[in-house]
Amino acid sequence: MVLVLKNKEMAELLPYRELLRRLTESMETAFLEYGNQVAVNRPRSRMYIPTQEPNTYYWFNNIAGIVPSFRAMALRIDSSLAREVQRGGKRREEYPGDYVGLVFLFDTETCQLLSIMDDHFHSPIRVAATSALGSRFAARPGAKVMALFGAGEQARAQAVAFSLMHRLEQIKVYSPDAKRRKKFASSVEAEAECQVTPVDSAREAIQGADIVNTATNSSDPVFDGRWLEPGMHVTTIVGGDYRSKRDEIDSETYLRTQTIIVNTRNQVEQDHQGNLYELLQDGRLRWDQLHELGEVVTGKVRARNSAEDITLFKNNHGMGIQFAASARLLYEQARKEGVGTELPDELFHTKREGVWSP
Repeated sequence: MVLVLKNKEMAELLPYRELLRRLTESMETAFLEYGNQVAVNRPRSRMYIPTQEPNTYYWFNNIAGIVPSFRAMALRIDSSLAREVQRGGKRREEYPGDYVGLVFLFDTETCQLLSIMDDHFHSPIRVAATSALGSRFAARPGAKVMALFGAGEQARAQAVAFSLMHRLEQIKVYSPDAKRRKKFASSVEAEAECQVTPVDSAREAIQGADIVNTATNSSDPVFDGRWLEPGMHVTTIVGGDYRSKRDEIDSETYLRTQTIIVNTRNQVEQDHQGNLYELLQDGRLRWDQLHELGEVVTGKVRARNSAEDITLFKNNHGMGIQFAASARLLYEQARKEGVGTELPDELFHTKREGVWSP
């Protein structure tokens, strides 16, 4: 039977902190296998066409990858509208209206479709688990204070995942809306198991931090790279694509870092991703300065060489191996607890009759 899982059902399977702990472990396996050329990932592909609404596009997104250890192949698809808007003097990417977002989980030994899941619940947790994994190798040992930009679902996941990875003592959170950041701080503190302090400016957030983490939907830089202090580790999650130049961090941030880590180099080039791509194109950065997370996790590349280094992990795009990890974990837990709606295999499987083949 094919198991259908909705966002709410997945959200109730495990305590959030435990879920992120287990998923970060699974993500390490996925990137180890990817770095050793065992797991398979295909570049993210997006298509856009304009609609009748100003600055609004129909958007189709697809991501695929295989992690053999999990016997998992995952395909993530989205059919949605995308719109760029101006808020507070900065560009933001928004996705208005209802949409279709699904993750298909396949077993690589039986070829069976195991599950069809809503994709929304996956995105914050798989991004946060990947970011936290990267920080394990790139942040200074003993990191205790994180500056967090953003006050939404993604910021919540980042706060919890990083507090697990580093035993943080304080998270200083900044977002432009004062009421929103105060509400976020009070709601997340128990899950993060550390002090979460709303601050009044981006610069105040960064001062004295060990880790700087951007988890926003901003298309423009949210802080000035000149504010970074020696030894800081920066994590950013906006990769952008060929349609619009999006980047949460400025050129100065890239130029001041001693190590730049990305999920994959080819996505930076394929999608012309933000300020990073422009710096590579004009020669101020070299392609060989970019290291993939799989190379770091496998030990082929050292992320930090001194306590004074400024390091950067640009968690630059969704990867199928991330969804393979999250989907297999959630599927197994749902089966264990008897959660979800079952559909007959016959609705999806093709019987091999005559000369039929894929």
